[in-house]
Amino acid sequence: MMVNKKQLTIRFHVDDVLASHMEQRVLEDFFSWINERYGGLKEVTCTRGRVHTYLGMTLDYSKKGKLKIRMDDYVQRMLDEFSVKLKEDDKQETPAGNNLLEVGKEKLLDKDQQTEFHRFVAKHLFLTKRARLDMHPTVAILASRVQNPNQSDWHKLLRLMRYMHSTKKWHLTLRADNLRVMKWFVDASFAVHPDFKSHTGGVMTMGGGAMQAMSKKQKLNSRSSTHAELIGVDDAITRVLWTRMFMEEQGYPIEKNILYQDNMSSILLEKNGRSSAGKRSRLLNIRYFFVTDQVEKGNLTIEHMPTDDMWGDYMTKPLQGEKFRKFRALIQGDQED
Repeated sequence: MMVNKKQLTIRFHVDDVLASHMEQRVLEDFFSWINERYGGLKEVTCTRGRVHTYLGMTLDYSKKGKLKIRMDDYVQRMLDEFSVKLKEDDKQETPAGNNLLEVGKEKLLDKDQQTEFHRFVAKHLFLTKRARLDMHPTVAILASRVQNPNQSDWHKLLRLMRYMHSTKKWHLTLRADNLRVMKWFVDASFAVHPDFKSHTGGVMTMGGGAMQAMSKKQKLNSRSSTHAELIGVDDAITRVLWTRMFMEEQGYPIEKNILYQDNMSSILLEKNGRSSAGKRSRLLNIRYFFVTDQVEKGNLTIEHMPTDDMWGDYMTKPLQGEKFRKFRALIQGDQED
């Protein structure tokens, strides 16, 4: 709600509340109200300042124009609870090897290991959705294996734990250059799964660091990389439009909602619909041209982005070396304390 022409924002999860406003007095009035309303059940306490702990995250607003989201304590508890005790020299440069998408033919884990595998994948999901988006593609694949994990899956989890151990101080730093400009990087890797389905990756930013990320296996087989890219945009489009509406409800009318892709053929299909469909694209389901309607309505624009600068590529497959480090730095943002 607007108070004194400034927005009062209240975020809540069960009985944990985080409130913000430009004026301290407004927050004090809110604190008094909530204590009067609910203090009879239990005293309401609050912390003030630019650093807060909320739902396992440390939210640090101390640097002007930046938000640092840290989960150092959560990461350390995961390492302490894991059955394999990692030593100081247990290092791993990347969270996954090139075999991440392979199912493997090793024997299934025993019941205790299956339980631990499922538990730690769930913990990683909580972590990667909040502060460690650099591990998101690996966790997305491991999450698809929790029903029948085998020894190969366990080794992949172990590698992920070693990577987390090597980078346990890494955090997410967000910066907005312009609150009225959203940038989405959406990509797809063609036929990379054992059943030849493709994989969608997407990243959203407003300047520095990734505010959202997605990494998911596509639900149907595609006939070409162009079709895979088109399906990838369809996978992301509801989130693209929802985020625009969310920002506008916060009082920031979006002037530019840009969706970047690195495939010119798919861009033509998305902009022009059926009129750009050749013989191989005539049978595409009409729902994949929903994005064309959104472009015509002005809800988003589609622009080309070279593959070497495509953030979404990070979310489609296990990158290695310099390319991994480049995109990780962009997605996680500034690492200065």
